[in-house]
Amino acid sequence: MKDNIINISRRNFVKGFALSGLVLAVGLPGLSAAEDEPKYGRDGMANGWVDNPLVFVSIATDGTVTIVAHRSEMGQGVRTSLPMVVADEMEADWSRVVVQQAEGDEKKYGNQDTDGSRSIRHFFMPMRNVGAAARMMLESAAAALWAVPVSEVKALNHEVIHAASGRKLGFGELAEKAAELAVPERTALRYKKSSEFRYIGKSDNKLVDGMDIATGNTEYGMDVRLENMVYAVVAHPPAYGDTLKSYDDSETLKVPGVIKTLTLPSSAPPALFNPLGGVVVVAENTWAAKQGRDKLKVEWVAGPNRQYESEAFREQMKAAANSSGGKVLRSAGDTYKALETAPTTLKAEYYVPHLAQAPMEPPVAAAQIKDGFCEVWAPTQAPQAAHDNVAKWLDIKPEQVRINVTLLGGGFGRKSKPDYVVEAALVSKALGGQAVKLVWTREDDIQHSYFHTVSYEHLEAAIDENGKPQAWLHRTVAPSISSTFADGAVNQMPIELGMGVVNIPFDLPNIQLENPAAQAHTRIGWFRSVSNIPHGFAVQSFINEMAHELKRDHKELLLELIGPDRKIDPSTLRDEWNYGESPKLYPLDTGRMKRVIEHVTAKANWGKTLRAGQGQGLAAHYSFVTYVAAVVEVSVNEEGEVSIPQVDIAVDCGPQVNPERIRSQIEGACVMGISLAMLGEISFKDGVAVQDNFDGYQVTRMDGAPGKINVHILPAEDYDAPMGGVGEPGMPPIAPALCNAIFAATQKRIRNLPIRYQLEE
Repeated sequence: MKDNIINISRRNFVKGFALSGLVLAVGLPGLSAAEDEPKYGRDGMANGWVDNPLVFVSIATDGTVTIVAHRSEMGQGVRTSLPMVVADEMEADWSRVVVQQAEGDEKKYGNQDTDGSRSIRHFFMPMRNVGAAARMMLESAAAALWAVPVSEVKALNHEVIHAASGRKLGFGELAEKAAELAVPERTALRYKKSSEFRYIGKSDNKLVDGMDIATGNTEYGMDVRLENMVYAVVAHPPAYGDTLKSYDDSETLKVPGVIKTLTLPSSAPPALFNPLGGVVVVAENTWAAKQGRDKLKVEWVAGPNRQYESEAFREQMKAAANSSGGKVLRSAGDTYKALETAPTTLKAEYYVPHLAQAPMEPPVAAAQIKDGFCEVWAPTQAPQAAHDNVAKWLDIKPEQVRINVTLLGGGFGRKSKPDYVVEAALVSKALGGQAVKLVWTREDDIQHSYFHTVSYEHLEAAIDENGKPQAWLHRTVAPSISSTFADGAVNQMPIELGMGVVNIPFDLPNIQLENPAAQAHTRIGWFRSVSNIPHGFAVQSFINEMAHELKRDHKELLLELIGPDRKIDPSTLRDEWNYGESPKLYPLDTGRMKRVIEHVTAKANWGKTLRAGQGQGLAAHYSFVTYVAAVVEVSVNEEGEVSIPQVDIAVDCGPQVNPERIRSQIEGACVMGISLAMLGEISFKDGVAVQDNFDGYQVTRMDGAPGKINVHILPAEDYDAPMGGVGEPGMPPIAPALCNAIFAATQKRIRNLPIRYQLEE
């Protein structure tokens, strides 16, 4: 990866920031990404990265080091981990580092979308680069002042030391002198050895805002308070594509605290990140606004999705999955012939319903407009998308919009879509620029999300007379995220198909992968782990079914299917692939995949003797350049109630920056994965989401969480290896491992999620 480091100490570019003394920025011209991750531009379509991201570090004359965090913090620790890399490489004292949250600004920071588990893996080396450059400039400044060779000085813990004479100067004393120097060429940078790291790879670094979060002294989107601020909620159209016909607000205006009502324009599908439209109730507080909304009498015009019924659509997907003729993604050998002639074949189908992200903090944004300038405060994963869409909808210039990024009370992909931010700006405009905080209630959030797609997966295998698998057929049917951005999109995108379908790591002579069409009837969006969830559930469950059919141990069959150690490079499989013009998936290392399987099964004591009603389940998955394997242990009583005494998870994400945050994210992914598998479901009737709160869309409570989660982080071989993501890869193996464990305990096969109620029969 090529990048530029720029000395901007005396440029107007940094006006308005708490940066002084030596100020450096790192630019990444032409940064590109693999197809296993979203890379959407301002219009929502896949059009590559912005060419010039800049990440700032400054050293003030008092020695304070300020590092600008350009990604959004939502519990994953990125506001600590990225600055920590800079501080380590430049030899800064972490106690003298101040982290400043960046506002949404494409010109300064490039792509700030915090999704795809890519903040650390994309910016680890750029952060090291800027840290190394700062350290070398400080050392050069000190050497010049002392008139000694730079090779005789060394930066150490916020000072530069000349060991021969015992002289030392603090970073602050050297900042202005260093600011006068040229930045070292990228090829001339000298990096610390991994053995010299003080922060990177260590687990004793506390979150920079951890105490403030714990004591309520920081600001989430819901905490924003502005002078003369009013509050708003929206009565959205019941079904996606419905429009407003008329409304009666006579009873609403009688509610104490209600100020007025107004309307937002409705957007016809596909709606990009546009607001859904509807009737807005403005009040002195959120409770009054909600009570007023309950009193509205609204008449809607039914849109194109009012016929959407989950059960009927499931049957449509099943029919498509059972028919050949879908888009062929990859074809090796002759799978259909092998299935026709094999002495043994196996077939199974798996279903995963729509899911809602349901972050603890629902969508919320505050906005005010003064002198034609719109300022917004929002918990957003996509500051640039929020910025550009606000400018578009207000019909003002981009430089007339400022997006202040608050802490996020969870995101899981929902807050990558800024429709709620646009709503707040539009309401402020309708109120003459008055400050307004627009709040989505829990019902709004669950019923009007950008849902995780519903999917139907059809798998078949051919097994020869020696019990060896010889052929693999997988048809995956699911509405695509691209349907939110493009009318008529009915096939999954390469990004989605690269999540456990086209890049399966199996060593088989016959492979046929197909993608029949599926029409979306609601908004489909990013969700933690995205299409890895249904693909991983189907593939890893099917392997367990194969093992049972062959009377083989699941682990041994899985390792056999993966085959010898090798790197599967999609660029070498062009004769087999037909799912995109140029597959750009990262090479998959089967040795690393087998390594996590071997490790987790050893740690979990795979195959140990268990009592009746108990069982172990195994699953492994590769996503976001990270290898994860899980063993789930369950106990199922006579009433069909499932408890989970223990889960073991092995993770190989390559080089590690903050092991404690890796551990916490994998633990969180495990609990969320169990919650989705056991309880998660959004279903539709007459185009409307049936579930509207946590009584219907349930999440796992404490008594449903595992008794113990053991996270085993495998050490990285070197810090030059590809770095994997962490926030999402822990999810995909959980549901199949859980269902495989339930089968081991009960002989009851779970092929349709959620699990709840299926074990009561």
